Amino acid sequence: MYLSTQTLCHLRHIQHLLTQLQPEAEPRACTVPGSPIPHGNIIVFPGSFNPPTMAHLALLQQAAQFAEHQSKQEEAALLYTAFSKRTVDKERVERPLLLDRVHLLEIILKRRLPHTGILLFNRGLYVEQAQAMYASFPGVRRLFFLMGFDKIVQILDSRYYTDRDSALEELFELAELLVAPRGADGEQQLYALTHQPQNARFARYIHALPLSAQYRYLSSTDVRHGVQHTRADTPREVRQFIRETRAYAPPLQRAGKEVDYYDERVKWLLQRIKDEQC
Repeated sequence: MYLSTQTLCHLRHIQHLLTQLQPEAEPRACTVPGSPIPHGNIIVFPGSFNPPTMAHLALLQQAAQFAEHQSKQEEAALLYTAFSKRTVDKERVERPLLLDRVHLLEIILKRRLPHTGILLFNRGLYVEQAQAMYASFPGVRRLFFLMGFDKIVQILDSRYYTDRDSALEELFELAELLVAPRGADGEQQLYALTHQPQNARFARYIHALPLSAQYRYLSSTDVRHGVQHTRADTPREVRQFIRETRAYAPPLQRAGKEVDYYDERVKWLLQRIKDEQC
């Protein structure tokens, strides 16, 4: 395993930022080094990106087109992906490391969507992330969150709230949502969901974002679990990362003992970051 001094120092900086983001603190956001400082109109795509798929990239490209279309007399919205140290209603993600996932997405974006930044949040709820954006970046004027259909179903589900309407009012005072439909009749499903009597008052804050049918069924979970996928489903960088790190693979058998290659790599990486003179 080899990483340049420059890469190790960059990873050390990211790891320091992640360490500083405490989920118990007030909502806070920061940019990964090299990302532009958020200002004006921004679109934020939070996710675990575990791993990134071509659907993630297609959705970002659609969001970029939405930003250009909206920017008639003002600067186009800046586009960001985002990671949180605290996720909501998801399995605990222990591997790959958050550090690895941030760096992998960095590599992909620099090659494919070079104007897309990366944000780090200490909180997982959208309203908390919206609060973090305005508190951390006073130059932000208008905020959109980008998401898939499953997430908007969750956001509108009363099971996640003590007082759903009050919570949604707070969210939509700060942000609007761009939603990618799922399935062949996704647009109709989204319209039906947002125009249910209990949701209709919030419909004007929720915008459908077109997404090609070829991407609507791609799943990071399937990639992690080794479900059959094609080269068109995952970026080349992801396939290389999976192959080289064995992040989703079971331990190997060596001399009658189980050896977790990814675990060994993590120990090596964290020690190198700690020891590197930057």
